[in-house]
Amino acid sequence: GHLVAPCGQGWNGRGCAVCGLSQQPQSKQGRTEPHVPSLPSMWLAEAWENADGKYISPFHDIPLFAGSKEDKEIPAKRSKTTGSEVLFNMIVEVPRWTNAKMEIATEEPLNPIKHDIKKGKLRYVANIFPHKGYIWNYGALPQTWEDPNHTDKITGCCGDNDPIDVCEIGSKIRSSGEIVQVKVLGVLALVDEGETDWKIIAISADDPEAQKIHGKYIDDVKKHKPGYLEATLDWFQLYKVPDGKPENHFAFNGEFKDKDFAVEIIKSTHEHWKALLHKKVDGGTIKCTNVLVSGSPFCCSDEDARSIVQSAPAFMNGDSVSPEVDSWYFFPK
Repeated sequence: GHLVAPCGQGWNGRGCAVCGLSQQPQSKQGRTEPHVPSLPSMWLAEAWENADGKYISPFHDIPLFAGSKEDKEIPAKRSKTTGSEVLFNMIVEVPRWTNAKMEIATEEPLNPIKHDIKKGKLRYVANIFPHKGYIWNYGALPQTWEDPNHTDKITGCCGDNDPIDVCEIGSKIRSSGEIVQVKVLGVLALVDEGETDWKIIAISADDPEAQKIHGKYIDDVKKHKPGYLEATLDWFQLYKVPDGKPENHFAFNGEFKDKDFAVEIIKSTHEHWKALLHKKVDGGTIKCTNVLVSGSPFCCSDEDARSIVQSAPAFMNGDSVSPEVDSWYFFPK
């Protein structure tokens, strides 16, 4: 996949075709951040094009299961792994060690990845000592949806109205908008402001350690990456505290569940997504516009999709990077 601006100019993997900046410019303070045109109206359209030049939705049109028939239409680096391992497509929203809260815009047609805004300000995640920004490549599984009208039997809370989140723990720093085939290892049940917010733990299928971490038991992660799960738990518990919010809570007392449990959660959110795309449930403000979902009443033509992208707001100079990305927050143990 690749990023395409409304004007049709693309992100070539090395820089922005609109302004010429490299993907990871170095600031005077030595801060490295992915280049994102940061204005509330900015559009960073995830416009993957197949052989027919179709613009598609990363939320709805990228297949959940890697290697499926539909998946063959989506340009992505294929994994060389063999065997019966079920792999999933992950859409990277936030590269590891970065702070800008990039996410799939579920309430906009074709669901571009955008810099999230709250109360008119661009959002950045705080640095929780000793970490810098997000401590994994963070993103979502396409074709999944945590239904806010469905009460989870396990957590007793409703879904958070988003695709299911993924923390990819491989060694490579990924790019925003990249499609990565991942091997699911486990899941954490976060309860965020009264909503169920599952966090899938996964590793890229092409990571050198992917074959060592079998994932049937989450303890494999502790064996090969000691401290990572503990740091993940701390991060999710505290990351909203710098914004004046209380600590988050977890189901199962913060215990990570294993791969089989995680896959069942993914399948459940996939079924909720199917109901959403076929108008069997009320999606509220969620935009279900898609190009490739067979039988969906929200499926639009290639021409309509192209018009959506071309009519999006143009890139403009936005706010400078928040000084928050250079601050550290300390919490007593």
